[in-house]
Amino acid sequence: MNNMLCRLLIALMAWTPFQMAHAGMIGTEQFVSPAGSADRTTVLNVLGRTDVAGQLQSLGIDPAQARDRVQAMSDQEITALANRLESLPAGASSSGGVILVIIIVAAVWWYMYKR
Repeated sequence: MNNMLCRLLIALMAWTPFQMAHAGMIGTEQFVSPAGSADRTTVLNVLGRTDVAGQLQSLGIDPAQARDRVQAMSDQEITALANRLESLPAGASSSGGVILVIIIVAAVWWYMYKR
């Protein structure tokens, strides 16, 4: 039994494809650049939206010029801008939601005490 198990393990090891690992030194640019490029892509995607492009044009800024400026920004500036974009609320101003909740509460209160 033990001899058969050893032969089975040897056969499985021969069948199993394995790859050799290669270790090497990488530069700082290779390590740091993916995070910067992801943030840069985030900012460029925001600039590519039609509503943002329309707002830029209404302010007198050409969207292509804005994209060129984003490409010229440093990684620290891009990271700060991407973090700021991610921290902004997803909708319009939050005061609209508060007003809506107040109206709904007032309507429910009026309906409950109307009887």
